[in-house]
Amino acid sequence: MIDRARDFLARALPRPVRRLLRAPVSVPARLRALARLHLSGMELAENGPAVHYGGVLPRAPGAIVNGGKVKLTHLDRIYPEQLRRYNLLYLVSSAIPPHALDLVRFAKRRGARLVWNQNGVAYPAWAGPFSEEVNQPMRELLALADHVVYQSAFCRVSADRFLGAAPCPATVLFNPVDTAFFAPPAEPLPGGPLRLLAMGTHTYPERVLGVLRCLEKLRATGLDAVLTVAGPMTWPGAEAEVQRCAQEWGLSGCVTRHPAFSQAQAARIYREHHVLLHPKYMDPCPTVVIEALASGLPVVGPQSGGLPELLGTGEAPELLGGCLAPVTEDWDRLHAPDPGALAGAVLEIARDLPAWQDRARAGALRRFAVESWLARHREIFENLAGAVAPGA
Repeated sequence: MIDRARDFLARALPRPVRRLLRAPVSVPARLRALARLHLSGMELAENGPAVHYGGVLPRAPGAIVNGGKVKLTHLDRIYPEQLRRYNLLYLVSSAIPPHALDLVRFAKRRGARLVWNQNGVAYPAWAGPFSEEVNQPMRELLALADHVVYQSAFCRVSADRFLGAAPCPATVLFNPVDTAFFAPPAEPLPGGPLRLLAMGTHTYPERVLGVLRCLEKLRATGLDAVLTVAGPMTWPGAEAEVQRCAQEWGLSGCVTRHPAFSQAQAARIYREHHVLLHPKYMDPCPTVVIEALASGLPVVGPQSGGLPELLGTGEAPELLGGCLAPVTEDWDRLHAPDPGALAGAVLEIARDLPAWQDRARAGALRRFAVESWLARHREIFENLAGAVAPGA
């Protein structure tokens, strides 16, 4: 009974909390990991950056890479991971390797430097009483960093609030996107309904039920619109609940499910749609939004988290990448955007869809291209590697 209750609770919690609760809390496992570190023969590399990513990248052919690991694939092409002879550790807060603190302390004692990529943090609105369990590992690793890369200004604000200020130089760099791979279709989509997309890992009901209500309101205005919900829905009973609500709200023939996808499939899915609906509350720097913009999809979501930065809503109107619905900023409670406000934003975009699509693509090219992201990392890496080189 206790095991079943624990399993149910773990399924009901957000993914970072579930991952924490399911992680092996084993003294023998930690001792084995420490032994492997000391037997690894780690050497401090000379003559330029040599980077260790914590061994989190899957190396099997065709392996699916998602979440915080995606950005590591870009770095890995320029700086292939070095597991034994390195001078830099590059770790991502949303893809922390097992026993990361031991790894960092071990490497730093031998002269390596840590670059810490900080995404979101846990706060009571979504992690509840488990916030500190999620934040403590990030706080300890942030305190050991030699350079911190925040994925948005919102990431920095939230990290300062819940983890503490960075003890070292820091940079705000939005997540990157390969703008050649994630690109608009060669030809406009054929005539037909407005194709809406909700994409990502959907961890709580309002994130999907809100876009269903938005679709219901759009269709009530006479707009011919359909919706694809792509990605896993992780709360208990999600599939049955969404199917039931779609039936009750008269949307059965208008909603398509696409439970899982690879990066290649994601690029195709974006090209088959017109607008991305991303109602996640206080999302720090959603890669799905950046990929959608690069694919020419304007974005509709709440005016919270990192979305205002990503969409350029503080810039000139001709650069806007989407429309945002107002919501209250609250660290203690989640606030779903009003479905009617989301529908109003979609209607605004639908009035001049080609112009919005052009702005989305142009903004992505200017602000999120992977080449610029890599160039800034090269500067950071070369500066830190020079500081650890013998005789420096």
